[in-house]
Amino acid sequence: MSKSDAELHHEIMNRFIALANEIKNENAGTHVISAAMMTASAVYATYVAVGNEGGLTPSGVDKVVDAYRHQMEQVQDMRKAQLERAKTQEEQ
Repeated sequence: MSKSDAELHHEIMNRFIALANEIKNENAGTHVISAAMMTASAVYATYVAVGNEGGLTPSGVDKVVDAYRHQMEQVQDMRKAQLERAKTQEEQ
């Protein structure tokens, strides 16, 4: 049975986080690691959209920014839900 896109997404995300943590343990600042991951994501998103030739148009940049905003909002919603669950468990 092959994995779903959601399962692969979660697995790959965890691999990136594990690598970031390894780099952090090599004494790189988390702000540098985060910025490098964002830059790598921008480079890869450009590659996915236009290959190695050319770059994104302003509307293409907007689409990538909107997709990133959507991901950021999902992560924040999940974190808020986790905090609420933890708070509820503490109160019980």
